[in-house]
Amino acid sequence: MAALRSWRAAQLEERLAWGAAWTDSGLVFTREDGTPMHPEWLSDAFDWRIRTAGLPRIRFHDLRHTHASLGLAAGVPVKVMSERLGHSTSSFTADAYQHVTPALEEHAASTVARLVFGP
Repeated sequence: MAALRSWRAAQLEERLAWGAAWTDSGLVFTREDGTPMHPEWLSDAFDWRIRTAGLPRIRFHDLRHTHASLGLAAGVPVKVMSERLGHSTSSFTADAYQHVTPALEEHAASTVARLVFGP
């Protein structure tokens, strides 16, 4: 939230600096003059930062998959992750992230076993 507030403050300063020439696109992430950024700009900036940091290359979109996989592996309910990802159904999320399911199944089985049989 702090990063978004900081971005918003910077955007408001740009808006004041551009005056009537600033374009109110209604978007959160814009160019300095308020016009929309090309979607590849973010991917290119991300790629540059990955290279500069000497990290293995991943696509910006891979962060979405990492978020979903880690959330599911940590026990976040599929329904919650489905809503966060904007999927139309929880079953789609479960199918798409099926590789996480075996660990969750084992965790669920051992949790229920502890409830039934004790520690």
